[in-house]
Amino acid sequence: MVKHIVLYNFKAGVDKEASVKLIASLLEPLVGQIPGLLHLEIRQAYNGMDYALYSEFESREALSAYAVHPLHLAAKEQFFHLLDSRVAADYDV
Repeated sequence: MVKHIVLYNFKAGVDKEASVKLIASLLEPLVGQIPGLLHLEIRQAYNGMDYALYSEFESREALSAYAVHPLHLAAKEQFFHLLDSRVAADYDV
């Protein structure tokens, strides 16, 4: 299993609470729709970054496939313009 953690900051002026709700509503339902995506949650952060994405995948290959999956890409199109910066870490369990 692979755990995938990403921390994001929004661009200046973005409504953080509303944006986190939007992103969660777009990405969390992808569990069960994208093969190998076992768990995904989005939460507003309060220490250093604006929000956190935590997800689990069956394998590294599943994570790679998720990154280019049409459902994931379509969801990203709806919020990616709100983001300013990100930092990510993946690790095997």
